[in-house]
Amino acid sequence: MSQDVLTTETNRRQLQQIIAGLSDGVILLEADKTILWANDAALAMHGVSRVNQLGANAKEYAKRFNLRYRNNHPVPTESYPINRIAGGEVFSDVLVEVTPSDDEESLWVHNVRSLQLTDSAGQVESLVLIMSDVTEWASAEQRFEKTFNANPAPAVICRLSDLRYIKVNQGFLEMTGYTRDQVIGVSTYELDILDGAEKRDLAIERLRQHTTIPQMQAELKLPERGNKQVIVAGQPLEINEEACMLFSFVDMEPRHKVELALRQSEERFAKAFRLTPVPTLVCGAENELVIDVNEAFLETLGYPSEEVLGKTVEEIDFIDDSGTRTRLFAALEKAGKLDRVDVRIRKKGGELIECNVSADTVNIQDSPCYLLVLMDITERKRTEVELVAAIEEVMKDASWFSRTLIEKLANVKSVNSPKLPSVSFTDLTARERDVLGLICEGLADKEIAARLKLALNTVRNHVSTVYSKLDVHSRSEAIVWARERGLFASEWRPKAQR
Repeated sequence: MSQDVLTTETNRRQLQQIIAGLSDGVILLEADKTILWANDAALAMHGVSRVNQLGANAKEYAKRFNLRYRNNHPVPTESYPINRIAGGEVFSDVLVEVTPSDDEESLWVHNVRSLQLTDSAGQVESLVLIMSDVTEWASAEQRFEKTFNANPAPAVICRLSDLRYIKVNQGFLEMTGYTRDQVIGVSTYELDILDGAEKRDLAIERLRQHTTIPQMQAELKLPERGNKQVIVAGQPLEINEEACMLFSFVDMEPRHKVELALRQSEERFAKAFRLTPVPTLVCGAENELVIDVNEAFLETLGYPSEEVLGKTVEEIDFIDDSGTRTRLFAALEKAGKLDRVDVRIRKKGGELIECNVSADTVNIQDSPCYLLVLMDITERKRTEVELVAAIEEVMKDASWFSRTLIEKLANVKSVNSPKLPSVSFTDLTARERDVLGLICEGLADKEIAARLKLALNTVRNHVSTVYSKLDVHSRSEAIVWARERGLFASEWRPKAQR
């Protein structure tokens, strides 16, 4: 064996001893692409334990391991680092994903650089591939990329060393109409995202200091002319150990459209509220505080606006009966709306009018309110009452009532009857129910006394108590009350039919 060969072998053994314990992976090759040796770190980065498992040479290595670039494109065999170094190429920081051909689940990311060892004559003696395992870093980088690209909020990332954009997500491209090529690599001087910012000087100062840029309004110039109103903010971060600034944006256009639509809706509501000839009132749902009334309300009830606005419904006291007011708002709170409830309203001068009250819940400045509409039905009520009174005067003896007449009276009195809680049939005693049932049969007091074997005065007392509890004033009203509730329906027939 010649001295040169001995020297080469000695040098290689010494080199192997030096690099065996390094954390970086090292693979030694002959100039003819034969794989001579690899340290434990290089073997681990390929998922093998012996050098022959890497393959005898570059050709076998390419069969056993698939390489891909970080953009997921396959690395051509001639571009494998092991072939590039054999071709005399010197390179550094080549990022490749390495996967065994027989195990696609395993994956490593290598950062590879090349090194040529020469002899004393300057001839290439050995080829060296040095690789670092950056799998963990690449995984974190990939997660960041996916998150950044999937984020619907428009964003760009600017490298602070040269103020050029290095990343842009789909949200920014869709918001502005720029293409990726029109953003990536472009300077902030060419695409000034802080142009028109309300605190531009502060933003530029924070950008120089590599500190957080607070939210502020700005104008983005669009590629096809025009500007877009946005809110922009900046957050410093590091990418590949380089200081960067993440700019995120909020498009103000949808908000402006919503605000415009809301303002137009409120204007239409206000105009309709003012012009409607029906008395209308708006009050808070929680405190019943009157927020607004229309002219028809003030004219009909005779109040000046200063005696109504800012007061509660209870303080104004225009609903004649406090119990009715309590039940009305309790029903409104439960159902959220009311439809044509009969309520007696008191004008400022004390005059009473009959009204149909309809109500609904509306949101005004994000607060729930009640909209009350008062329809004056005094004349109609008076006509109905006069009609019923005339009939009752002619037919005071309920025994003359035919079923048809009873139903017509019930319909007349219940067309707009209140839907508020009232007296229940169960509020009557057993004897009072018997009396009411016989009244509905058309029996007079004497006949009821005979049927129930009671004194006439006792029957009259029971009848009076029934009237009082039901808030009625005659036999016909008592019969109508029972008819509305479906009570004693089978008993409603004229005596002549028995």
